[in-house]
Amino acid sequence: MTNIVEVRGVRNQFGAQVVHDRLDLDVRRGEILSVVGGSGTGKSVLLRTIVGLNRPAAGSVRVFGEDLLTLPPARRAALERRFGVLFQKGALFSSLTVAENVALPLIEHAGLPAAEAAGLAALKIALAGLPAGAGDKYPSDLSGGMVKRAALARALALDPDILFLDEPTAGLDPIGAAAFDQLILTLRDALGLTVFIVTHDLDTIHTITDRVAVLAQKRVLVNDRLEVVAATDDAWIREYFHGPRGRAAAQAARTTPAPEDA
Repeated sequence: MTNIVEVRGVRNQFGAQVVHDRLDLDVRRGEILSVVGGSGTGKSVLLRTIVGLNRPAAGSVRVFGEDLLTLPPARRAALERRFGVLFQKGALFSSLTVAENVALPLIEHAGLPAAEAAGLAALKIALAGLPAGAGDKYPSDLSGGMVKRAALARALALDPDILFLDEPTAGLDPIGAAAFDQLILTLRDALGLTVFIVTHDLDTIHTITDRVAVLAQKRVLVNDRLEVVAATDDAWIREYFHGPRGRAAAQAARTTPAPEDA
């Protein structure tokens, strides 16, 4: 399968603290890849490095076959418009309505007139599963689940090829988290997206993930199908995937009907 992201030999360091060292990672076109790891393993740092918000101390990041770190500004900006990013807390502009938040990248980056951007923003808001009228609300008026969906609508604004999601179900109740998982799966299948997810959610991993990358020892310890990862001889992996919550998530995944059969 074609790699849409190739990270090679990356070192991320903040002062004396080395977060990643000689880290390699591939993300395949069309897959949903979940990145997991203990606290302090730099999951969000890795996401920010891939999307160009953090410059590594060493190594290379190639996305769509091009090295972000060596591209001229205009070419890099064009490449980054193919990314959709959902930050952990949504990162919506509090002074703008949901519709204005979603329309902003269409105006700023695509150069669309305000009226056309507003029409496309309404489409993205509906695509993210928000109810009618949500576009007129401000972020402070929304529930946690609605904020996630509003941020997803903004991430989809420029019709990206790859979605980067940082803890997308964090803070959601189990029903809301499950609905969000299924929305991501539906969008991936309908739009042909590649999805990179930083997550702690074992239900997300078991229900929608194609491969799992485990960060440990400052690198990607293993990146493979869930059954291969779960069988890896590592203390953290055993505790994470075979502890009480891991067993419960695995059991739920086995007993829950597939979406088309539900």
